[in-house]
Amino acid sequence: MTQFADIFASRPVLADGAMGTVLYARGVFINRCYDELNLSDPGLILSIHEEYLQAGAEILETNTFGANRFRLARHGLAGKVAEINAAGVRLARQAVEHLKDKQAGEAWVAGSVGPLGVRLEPLGKTGLDEARAAFAEQIDALAQAGADLLIIETMPALNEAREALTAAREVAPDLPVLVMVTVDDDSNCLDGSSPQHAATLLTEWGAGAIGVNCSTGPATVLTAIEAMRAATALPLAAMPNAGMPRAVEGRNIYLCSPEYMASFARKAIAAGAQIVGGCCGTTPNHIRAMRSAMRAIVAQARVEGSGAAPELNTETPPAPLGERSRIGALVAQGSFVTLVEIVPPKGIDCVKEIEGARLLAALGVHAINVPDSPRASARMSAQSLCIQIQQHTGIETVLHYTCRDRNILSIQSDLLGASSIGLRNILCLTGDPPKLGNYPDATAVFDVDSIGLVNIVRRLNHGLDIGANSIGASTNFTIGVAANPGVPDIEQELRRFRYKVEAGGEYAITQPVFDLRLLEEFLERIEGFRIPVIAGIWPLTSLRNAEFMKNDLRVSMPEEIMLRMAQTGSPDAARREGVLIAQEMLAAVRPLVQGVQVSAPFGRYALAAEVIASVLPATVTE
Repeated sequence: MTQFADIFASRPVLADGAMGTVLYARGVFINRCYDELNLSDPGLILSIHEEYLQAGAEILETNTFGANRFRLARHGLAGKVAEINAAGVRLARQAVEHLKDKQAGEAWVAGSVGPLGVRLEPLGKTGLDEARAAFAEQIDALAQAGADLLIIETMPALNEAREALTAAREVAPDLPVLVMVTVDDDSNCLDGSSPQHAATLLTEWGAGAIGVNCSTGPATVLTAIEAMRAATALPLAAMPNAGMPRAVEGRNIYLCSPEYMASFARKAIAAGAQIVGGCCGTTPNHIRAMRSAMRAIVAQARVEGSGAAPELNTETPPAPLGERSRIGALVAQGSFVTLVEIVPPKGIDCVKEIEGARLLAALGVHAINVPDSPRASARMSAQSLCIQIQQHTGIETVLHYTCRDRNILSIQSDLLGASSIGLRNILCLTGDPPKLGNYPDATAVFDVDSIGLVNIVRRLNHGLDIGANSIGASTNFTIGVAANPGVPDIEQELRRFRYKVEAGGEYAITQPVFDLRLLEEFLERIEGFRIPVIAGIWPLTSLRNAEFMKNDLRVSMPEEIMLRMAQTGSPDAARREGVLIAQEMLAAVRPLVQGVQVSAPFGRYALAAEVIASVLPATVTE
């Protein structure tokens, strides 16, 4: 392993991603013993290893994460520990040798050793000596089969990590050992130990390298790595999950995009990590993006060392925010922004929408916000309507752009095209799943979510495509993101909002606000990572509209508002009451936020104009 140590000392090294995630995506049921597939379906395991190598991985973990006697016993396979682990090393080695035959390059086989899946004393009935024996049995099989190094990973508690490390030192003293713990939302080990304490003890116990994997996602892993760096001189490894899984069409999907993982790789290396990779939810696509990011880091280091000017991966910084668009200028100046939302038509005739935009422009509204097939409905493309509104009325537009319908290639193409035709404002959204729309059997893409999309736009703003290649100029988008102060799981919303801000979000637009208390609490809780917030305002048109917002869209709707709408005696009275409620809400939120977006329900642009009129004189700057 001297050669590995030499490379490791000179540059960061990329490990592979998840095995279970890819197996599940290929139709292997979750109740199968994934480790046993080394024996029953070796071709499948080999093909996944080869995909990771082709994506750029240099450390290939064996498919043996759960191949210890305790976990295998659940499948009646406790007697096959040695056989399954040996097969795991053999398949990974076969993939590595195949790589050498096809192309220049080096890769190493790491024997994967996961936690035993049982509670150890004093909290459980499994003794520490039993745990050490189980680890020794697995590690001996991996070493005898020819693993280049060992990765003891996802350790929930330091006492279990110590037994695994001790077993490795006893039965395979010549193999380098990387030990990684998993951490919670506070970046502490699951036994409560701080990352600094974990780093100190693992160093004392003789680990060759230490780190963090799995956990709740890149942000917590990065925080833990930064803390570990201050407590040890050992090499560090960072291999997070692709965020927390999210239910999409009945399946749990990890929505951290390849671009976001690439951004994490850059940050982790800057924080001192020498090995980066992925855990649950990561795929060859994530590893490929991380490889591109790492290649750019190495290239930059070489350029800086030689004093030569870089020819590739050259960033072109965007113009200052105030120079990119009218919205960007208003946000940068701290001016109060006024937007009105105009939904694209379901056909090809957009005369009504253009006339509505012309009316609002004449009143002094700053920009028109155009949704991208809201509620997964089939409508004219938002990009087409945006450019027609700008051409016919002169008012600026904000293009909603969702990830639902496009893979990462078409996303890049669309955004390059949008910039070339003069669209300068992008609101980055994940998008509603197709089952909510009028074609529920349509399929979704979701290559990335809104966080990944922000990363892509930010990269394009710096003159780089998804592969970190120069596109020659900045797209100069002003980047908006969404926020929902009334969502039931507010902790998850806050985490995702922070990620959007870190990814490059420059202002936020909220869902319609009817409960001022929820908005105030949200603004208070984002204080440490706040960007300018524009509050959504929706003039209700009827009690049925209010019920739909509350029950179907899950918008927080105080009972007082429901009662007011219920007491109206006619459609006209209901619309007047809805406008009054919206005006009251606008007045209430104005001191708290940097703008409002007023919706025009069912194409009633006069209602939106009536609501927003009270603030237009103060916002018109021309």
